[in-house]
Amino acid sequence: MRKHAIRLLAAGLALCGSAALAAGAPAADAVRQAARQHFQPIPTAETVIKERNISADSLELGRWLFFEPRLSRSHIISCNSCHSVGTGGADNIQTSIGHGWQHGPRNSPTVLNALFNEAQFWDGRAADLKEQAKGPVQASVEMNNTPAQVEETLKSLPEYVALFQKAYPDDPDPVNFENMAHAIEAFESTLVTPHSKFDQFLNGADSLDTVELKGLELFMDKGCVACHRGVNVGGQGYFPFGVVKKPGADILPPDDKGRFTVTHTASDEYVFRAGPLRNIALTAPYFHSGDVWSLEQAVAIMGTSQLGQELDDAEVKAITRFLHTLTGEQPQVIYPTLPPSTAATPRPQK
Repeated sequence: MRKHAIRLLAAGLALCGSAALAAGAPAADAVRQAARQHFQPIPTAETVIKERNISADSLELGRWLFFEPRLSRSHIISCNSCHSVGTGGADNIQTSIGHGWQHGPRNSPTVLNALFNEAQFWDGRAADLKEQAKGPVQASVEMNNTPAQVEETLKSLPEYVALFQKAYPDDPDPVNFENMAHAIEAFESTLVTPHSKFDQFLNGADSLDTVELKGLELFMDKGCVACHRGVNVGGQGYFPFGVVKKPGADILPPDDKGRFTVTHTASDEYVFRAGPLRNIALTAPYFHSGDVWSLEQAVAIMGTSQLGQELDDAEVKAITRFLHTLTGEQPQVIYPTLPPSTAATPRPQK
């Protein structure tokens, strides 16, 4: 009899707890309607290819070039070295390692869904993916190469010459630095991650659980959406890091003044492009400094520095749970078998 009473009491408490949770849970349809004012689903790669009229030949050439280490002076570093499609489109270290084992100044942004960013790099110095593709190849701290040597290398490989001729048949001298960047842009444009739980929710499915739904509601109500909105849940504007309170020097290095290095405008000091949050759970560490490894800690820091709010543990956990729903289907890319070097191929240099 006593055991039966205990079971009844436990059942009653469970029902009360469920009722309380339901009472505090946001209504999915109302949250969905609000979310649709701020966010759009990620399109499929097929949709991007059709909308941007990307040719199969330029896409295939771009796939080879993305994985081609001979674009670097050392023949060691490829685009995929710092933007690995197998690890969320980033390299998952504090700052990337480049030519001569130098450490770059900033954390590597993900290449996945980068097409949807307003501009590329943390400071927005590249207007699009084509312009972005040229930068690391020439940067001394990254691939440390020159357009002339890149062209010489590619022209020394008959397989590449044939691919460039197919991709750019109207160009009398198709193996050139501009076409290299264009082909990489074509490939990177297809590195999209559709069908996340959040996208399914936007499209009408009940794909978010109670905590994830609450996290989305908090994300909008607390003001995160002011900077992180659109298709990529960010990447669409420039904002000071520390609108309300600047983080410590470990998170906001004083020597890196962000967009100021591009515009040389005093008001752009410590201003950075809002980080896109798609697949954010896969791309630790966080911020341009790469000094924060916990997504929950990053959420808490954003609450303090950008919103002026001390988010409590439940709010931080709920928002973090929502951010996990932004992980979409990862691109399935076949690593190409690259052509061997020839006698005419420039040798690797230290």
